[in-house]
Amino acid sequence: MNVKETKLIILMALFLLLPPLLHAQSQTPFYQKKTIQVLIGSAPGGLYDRWGRLFAQHMGKYIPGNPNLVAQNMPGGGSMVATNYLYGLAKPDGLTVGMFQTHMYLQQLVGIPEVKYDVRKFNWLGSQEKGQMMLYIRADSPYKSMDDILKAKEPPKCGGSGASDQTALLTRLLEETIGAKFIRVLGYPGGSDVDLAMERGEVVCRATRITVHFSREPFLTWDKKGFDRHLLQASRKRDPRLGDVPTIYELMDKYKTADVGRRLAQVILSGDELGRPMIAPPGVPADRVKILREAYNKALADPELMAEVTKSRLDMDPSTGEEIEALVKEIMDQPPEVVALVKKILDG
Repeated sequence: MNVKETKLIILMALFLLLPPLLHAQSQTPFYQKKTIQVLIGSAPGGLYDRWGRLFAQHMGKYIPGNPNLVAQNMPGGGSMVATNYLYGLAKPDGLTVGMFQTHMYLQQLVGIPEVKYDVRKFNWLGSQEKGQMMLYIRADSPYKSMDDILKAKEPPKCGGSGASDQTALLTRLLEETIGAKFIRVLGYPGGSDVDLAMERGEVVCRATRITVHFSREPFLTWDKKGFDRHLLQASRKRDPRLGDVPTIYELMDKYKTADVGRRLAQVILSGDELGRPMIAPPGVPADRVKILREAYNKALADPELMAEVTKSRLDMDPSTGEEIEALVKEIMDQPPEVVALVKKILDG
């Protein structure tokens, strides 16, 4: 066999081997040996932080290639910093996902200059709950009910993290719908910081989700010691855990709130249906969004995650990414008069 024939045989062998090699390479999962960053738009210690870290712990096993997931907190501006980052700075490669405070859509709705995002363009992966808000206050304060707040010469001081967190939104909504007045002390890094401020007496009230209040400290100890009193729940029906606490809809009936105020309440409180959703940035390839959505849904049924949910007394009422996407588009489609009222609430 001459040299020319030998080279020809080698080339033919390589040609025959090439398709299997290319096929094997194409079958390598994108996420293999990679790390996914889970950005959490609030300070450590709250339920956003807890859920973000739970997903970081369990989602990877349901993603082909079994990547590592690493949680990182990015607080600031009531999640404004994290939301802007996820929209415009994070690479749209499927290696960054995040969770930010639900009501960030309102900031966009009214055109706040700091908003650099469009919530309709995020890739929504899903949400593990639907959570209504509640308002609570120190039991040693002079305000025993919403009637007392309405009659008070000096409004109670309520603490929050930013213009779109639960405290700011719910107290301003109450001002607009039933006339109750509040002094808002905003700018705390996260919910845990507001809790400490209540214990120190810097503020006397705060709004948060019902789930939060009945799932973690310091609220479990507060309730046992009678430290706080529950004033209001922002739901249509009374939660069994708050059977003697009026809903905002009951108060709107009592105080004869006008139709425009009721429509405003519907827009503001619709955000509670979003729960604590997880997103991927705009522009992530559709096949990777599909992988992440499927992994999110499977993680919700993970036995270890479910055990932690039961242990921590967390609520679960999941929504798919597709459902969240449709709800966001509906919320953002509002007439000018409603947008004007929302803007009034956010401007304080």
